[in-house]
Amino acid sequence: MIQVTIIDDHPVARRGLESMLGDAGDIVVAASVSSPAGFAAEGTSPDVILLDLYLGTDEPCLDAVGQLRAAARVLVISASGRPADVLGAIRVGASGYVTKEVGAGMLVSAVRTVAGGGFALSSQLADILQSELTRNPPEAAGHQPGTLLSPREEQALDLIARGFTHAQTARRMGVSKATVDTYVERVRAKLQVRNKAELTRVALLRLASGEKR
Repeated sequence: MIQVTIIDDHPVARRGLESMLGDAGDIVVAASVSSPAGFAAEGTSPDVILLDLYLGTDEPCLDAVGQLRAAARVLVISASGRPADVLGAIRVGASGYVTKEVGAGMLVSAVRTVAGGGFALSSQLADILQSELTRNPPEAAGHQPGTLLSPREEQALDLIARGFTHAQTARRMGVSKATVDTYVERVRAKLQVRNKAELTRVALLRLASGEKR
């Protein structure tokens, strides 16, 4: 069973999330609290923490994401779909981000993905980030002197961040899947990332850097 703790300052929202997760046979809500302090008081050890990004303030609780990830994998759920919030949460270690508009099926799938060590992003946010990537494509960003990655490795990484499989990436780059596999292995080695979730996070953080250029 996947143990989940919900942290949301709105009781109605917490009950709604509990209900959405309740029908999944492999997920159990171990605790449902209003704040990170409440989570600490509960003393539970969940697999996934489902965290509202805005807890009674006008600022996203990014510090809480960074702290909570030491206890469990953090899946952010928020009414905000702003790229700055998504990338900010990923930057401090969130393993996924979904909006509060997702249905029960997507939420359950995201929890399972994060619990299994993957990275989850709701389709709406994927579209937003893809739009950002379209405005700042790998070719436009260029290869920066002193970076570890080659231009082709950068392109492969950015395409994977957009959600393309290795085979789809290969078709878009005009190379074989084996070549993309090689690019990805080189990127993982150079950037010292262990799995696809971390690779996706790194790619999205590169997008954040691209927004600053």
